[in-house]
Amino acid sequence: MCTVSFIPVQGKVFITHNRDEKIARPKALYPKEYNINGHKLLFPRDTAAGGSWFAMNQNGSAAVLLNGGLTKHVAHPPYRKSRGLVFLDIIAADHLLSAYQKADFSNIEPFTVILWNEETLFECRWDGARKYIKELDIASTYIWSSVTLYDPEIISRRQSWFVKWQQKNANPTLDDIIQFHLSGGEGDGENDLRMNRDNQMLTVSVTGMEINSETSTMKYLDLRDNLNYSYNFPLVKAVIEK
Repeated sequence: MCTVSFIPVQGKVFITHNRDEKIARPKALYPKEYNINGHKLLFPRDTAAGGSWFAMNQNGSAAVLLNGGLTKHVAHPPYRKSRGLVFLDIIAADHLLSAYQKADFSNIEPFTVILWNEETLFECRWDGARKYIKELDIASTYIWSSVTLYDPEIISRRQSWFVKWQQKNANPTLDDIIQFHLSGGEGDGENDLRMNRDNQMLTVSVTGMEINSETSTMKYLDLRDNLNYSYNFPLVKAVIEK
């Protein structure tokens, strides 16, 4: 779960994600609606552990998961719970940041989660011992690459591809952004946005969402079977007590 971009354009927010996985991992289920803790959610589902990595809530919130926290770590399984299930606990809440802050992540493998909630954007990292939270400027663009697959030099190079692409695409559509997630790079299959490492670890899907004041759209590209799915998700703005 390895490349994420955030792009605001004229009252809309675009969040797009490349899922990089081992080919041996079972194929994920395409996105559908679920009701979790009283919240209607739309997300693709991992069939191995039952969790997800990309979801939107009908109140207009969204969250995206990347493997790894601050730096590349050495895995020490078994873990108490999968990161994908922890992710669903966070998105199935009224206040995503509060859910992250209150959650117990002991014996949970390091991860990064990007939270869009009530027109605020947060980068939240768990390094296996400590939580980190950074509020981001919602008028700026961002790209993240998983620290478990990409070293700092490659992450910086991917950032430069993103900047150059934006210079030529000032007002992109969701399809434009998805195309960047499919083609961005320098012809290096090991590290391009759509990556392939000896057909063992590769980009298996691209998911993108567009959120505006009234509705959300999610597009899901299954790169294993070359299938595309598109969903409209009308928003119901809940009145949340603070």
